[in-house]
Amino acid sequence: MDVKIEQSWKQALASEWDKPYFGALTSFVRDAYGRGVVYPPAGKIFAAFDACPFDKVKVVILGQDPYHGAGQANGLSFSVNPGVEIPRSLRNIYAELQTDLGTAPPPSGDLSRWAAQGVLLLNATLTVQAGMAGSHQGHGWEEFTDAAIRALADTREGLVFILWGAYAQRKGAFIDRSRHCVIASPHPSPLSASRGFFGSRPFSRANQYLTSLGKDPIEW
Repeated sequence: MDVKIEQSWKQALASEWDKPYFGALTSFVRDAYGRGVVYPPAGKIFAAFDACPFDKVKVVILGQDPYHGAGQANGLSFSVNPGVEIPRSLRNIYAELQTDLGTAPPPSGDLSRWAAQGVLLLNATLTVQAGMAGSHQGHGWEEFTDAAIRALADTREGLVFILWGAYAQRKGAFIDRSRHCVIASPHPSPLSASRGFFGSRPFSRANQYLTSLGKDPIEW
């Protein structure tokens, strides 16, 4: 199957393309885009991979679903395009960034600058029906994104995995903590941010780990 995805990821995930689940997933997604409004735009489904080649990944931030509101999802977890109102979870991420590093909140919700530095902004499910959170869960995306995380965890060394919320923590449970840094906390959503996301200092902790290995820190 010819999948339009960044070349290094195409090679890293080569064993997935011809598996039955991926064929069924492709049919489901193609049908969904044909029947109604699905986010992100079809050309942005693999944007997280396209923006952050396999060998360039330093940090993985794992989300759950794309945003399901009009004009929000752009293929990068937690990110929205410039000019789009910043979602509440991302506002909380920016608030923690300011507390952690003293960095003024960016003027927009566009996180492509992080991706360009090696931050893989990966959702567990890469598509969603408009207005219906979780509507594309259970159709194969989770198996595909598990394969992506496993490829990184098993073949790379010294990565940072930032797992916000119970869902992300379950998904990253297999990551070898002796080979990678895993930073886990409650989710930044308004429902849970005050239960331990605020004050978790993920940005400084990630950079401390990267610099301890002689890697350039992320300019958050």
